[in-house]
Amino acid sequence: MTEAERVLWSRWRRKQIQNVQFYRQKCIGDFIVDFYAPKVQLVIEVDGSQHFETPNQIKDEQREVFLNREGLQVIRFHHGQVLQEIESVMEVISQQ
Repeated sequence: MTEAERVLWSRWRRKQIQNVQFYRQKCIGDFIVDFYAPKVQLVIEVDGSQHFETPNQIKDEQREVFLNREGLQVIRFHHGQVLQEIESVMEVISQQ
């Protein structure tokens, strides 16, 4: 896990957000998502700078289309957001 993923995971372990269980590095179809909460059909992705490169943006878009078709909502955060604005990130997630 990246540092940002570790920060989020420490907030989610033992159902710390509205009693919702999150799983990390979960396989869904041909993809591995960073975090997944099946109870609320939510996927959280924490993106590093490589996700801003065109080939990776195309892959991310394809992944998101697939996940949406599976009925999942996808929320993306840049790793800097997680590290510098964790409370705001947690607020966005808890509102889902």
